Amino acid sequence: MISEIPSSVFRDRRSRLRERLEPLGLRFLLVSKPIDIYYLTGFRGSAGVLLFGPRQACLWVDPRYTLQAREQSQGATVSETREPFSRAVARWLRRHRPGVVGYQDEHLTCAELGRLSHEVRASKRHVVVRWRPVGFLLDELRMVKDQWEVERIRAAGEVTAQVFREVLPQIQPGARECDLAAEIEYRMKCSGAEGPAFSTIVASGPRGAWPHARASSRRLQRGELVILDLGAILGGYAADMTRTVYLGAPTRRARQLYESVAAAQRETVQQLRAGMSGDQVDTVARQFLAGCKLADYFTHSTGHGVGLDVHERPRLGRGEQATLPAGSVVTVEPGVYIEGYGGVRIEDTVLVGEKGPEILTPASQESWYTG
Repeated sequence: MISEIPSSVFRDRRSRLRERLEPLGLRFLLVSKPIDIYYLTGFRGSAGVLLFGPRQACLWVDPRYTLQAREQSQGATVSETREPFSRAVARWLRRHRPGVVGYQDEHLTCAELGRLSHEVRASKRHVVVRWRPVGFLLDELRMVKDQWEVERIRAAGEVTAQVFREVLPQIQPGARECDLAAEIEYRMKCSGAEGPAFSTIVASGPRGAWPHARASSRRLQRGELVILDLGAILGGYAADMTRTVYLGAPTRRARQLYESVAAAQRETVQQLRAGMSGDQVDTVARQFLAGCKLADYFTHSTGHGVGLDVHERPRLGRGEQATLPAGSVVTVEPGVYIEGYGGVRIEDTVLVGEKGPEILTPASQESWYTG
């Protein structure tokens, strides 16, 4: 059972955000991305806008979310509005005249910013608000997980691994991809998860060469590789794991592909350390597969951050110079994909800890064939 996040955690997050805003010369930040509003206040509604300030935060919601926001939000004054959020926020800005306000330019659209600016100017009093984009500031803040986030991701990873173990006996010739995907997602909910963090991937035979193939009505056949990419979401936090299974006694080709990818994944996890850049981590996996003459079949990046979003910062890929902080949680997922044959991918969610990496999706990689 995962306990509720205490108010001290939210206070710490808001304090760290203020520290990030200070060097930018910002005292106020308009937070429009729902997942970031949840991160700062605990409110989990899908609509609302938060104006974050040096001593207070104002959260506007529509009547659908008033009761929920008042119960869930911490550290914010909740205001119900029946008018557009832009008008309600503009009224506050005209009254308080903050001068410069940061905004999430990677989320707030040009049209929404234009409406805000128009509403601020629509006053008999001359009020000037200068808008300053902050880019991925909150995404970068969220890279470092606190203990409550790690606890939730670990629990989501344990559910994910357990469900895979339960479904493994059903991965047999004749089973349909879509039925296996549905069984996985059903068992996640039965195990206490809110549901899948993404649409479960089951890709068999030649369809395994599609890294993001959706589960189809195709039936599994003996002598094929099957990729299963699954992840539960628990307490708002996601896990992400991939395993590959061969139906029958593996051929020399299947064994060589599987063992190469598995070894590349283990080596990359073992070398994962805080301070490495995303490019450096990616290079470990890529060079290992190059030694197996498989680098040309590794067609995507090595991994990505996991947390409130199943794909978030940091990214482990070519050219990614941002370094991994201690406390970040990432996937490590090398794979090879061969047109007309299939593919192999092995993925775990991994905590970049102070003392080294910790796998948060504890499912064995050893039971990978059925015959």
